[in-house]
Amino acid sequence: MIVRDFNDLTNTDRTVSDAQWTSVRMLLADDGMGFSFHITFLEAGSEHTFHYKNHFESVYCMQGKGSITDLATGETHEIKPGVMYALNEHDKHTLRADEELVMACCFNPPVTGHEVHQADGSYAAAEDA
Repeated sequence: MIVRDFNDLTNTDRTVSDAQWTSVRMLLADDGMGFSFHITFLEAGSEHTFHYKNHFESVYCMQGKGSITDLATGETHEIKPGVMYALNEHDKHTLRADEELVMACCFNPPVTGHEVHQADGSYAAAEDA
């Protein structure tokens, strides 16, 4: 059984930050669960374009308001507490945080914790990370 306290991880190497977001990685690839689990904070007023070509991601909004735009279709969806989205087709998207967003995120395959976003908004495939 794995038991971790979010508060114990916030000042460790399991906390990763980039331009206007911070992610606390509660589960990583080396935990052997087949997915990784993160709590991610996106700053109010920020906009992020991601394209996880090598990962599937599902995200559940716990706090805040914003929107997500599918860049292939142009369709925009409201993000608010209780809304989940799943990038089941490696969807390139833009996420906007009107208020600070607090999101619970799962990645498959799991991230290792060493990934950084590449220029195209993706993470490298696990064997390349």
